[in-house]
Amino acid sequence: MGKYLVTGGAGFIGANLVHRLLGDGVEPIVVDNLSRKGAETNLAWLRSQGDFQFVRADIRDPDAMNALFRDYADVDAVVHLAGQVAVTSSVADPRDDFQANALGTLNVLEAVRKSNQRPVFLYASTNKVYGRMADLAVEEHETRYAFRDHRLGIPESFPVDFHSPYGCSKGAADQYVRDYARIYGLPTVVFRQSCIYGERQFGVEDQGWLAWFSIAALLGGPITVYGSRKQVRDVLFVEDLIDAYLLAAANPDTVAGEIYNIGGGPEQTVSVWTEFGATLETLVGHPISVVYAQSRPGDQLVYVSDIRKIDRDLGWRPRTSVQNGIGRMFEWIRNNRNLFETP
Repeated sequence: MGKYLVTGGAGFIGANLVHRLLGDGVEPIVVDNLSRKGAETNLAWLRSQGDFQFVRADIRDPDAMNALFRDYADVDAVVHLAGQVAVTSSVADPRDDFQANALGTLNVLEAVRKSNQRPVFLYASTNKVYGRMADLAVEEHETRYAFRDHRLGIPESFPVDFHSPYGCSKGAADQYVRDYARIYGLPTVVFRQSCIYGERQFGVEDQGWLAWFSIAALLGGPITVYGSRKQVRDVLFVEDLIDAYLLAAANPDTVAGEIYNIGGGPEQTVSVWTEFGATLETLVGHPISVVYAQSRPGDQLVYVSDIRKIDRDLGWRPRTSVQNGIGRMFEWIRNNRNLFETP
């Protein structure tokens, strides 16, 4: 499988990816500044699972990134997951958001380019690059909204419309990653990801909503539902996402310069509270009290990924149903509630 370098490797997605690599006999290089909630816990867990090299570094520091790729000069794949992840945080501090997402990604790209390496470079972008999509016709049903026309979801050809500082910073990075394939010949690929969820996700109110609602429900904490309870998202279990990463890394000639919308697709969707709330009440065994508030900047009534392109190119489709995936995530949180009870 080659040598993998994973930025944000102690985060939710990163820890799951590193765990998979360790299970496959790969010793990855984990890069993280450990600033995110749960990162140190994930790192300690990973160290109990196998051997790997850890570098504590910040992608916002270009000198640190240049040194990183001088020290590790034979990398076969870079999975770039590090960054600022919340729309609300970007609104509160747009400069920090820009430095972490746009500038941080450029720092990593430049460090790779200057090192004269040609690893496959996978970037975790976001569906937020498409903006609110307020012009799309939406139908209202009993428990959810739905696109009137885009029954198979949003394709990669849909016009980008960066909305919120987070959408701008991730979108700028998204385009830099793609252009480094065109201008410098690096085999880069962009994954515009929808809602990813699963085990080892330390969800908070402004990011990781499936995990956050589950944690709050189990611990009896307050839950605020922003916007309509019928908002719909396609959701993807983290192990299925990692399958896509590994397929892309193994097929650099196919994916170089490409953009893929990746999520659960039309078969793996859930409404934010009307449907997920009912599921959660069944799992905890009692009604859950919530507070409703106005929608947040750039929020979409409906987002569903059209995943046909990655299916055509790599033969990838989600394997985990919403019911099974939510059940696995919930059981992990319940079995590890001590991790969430400590401040």
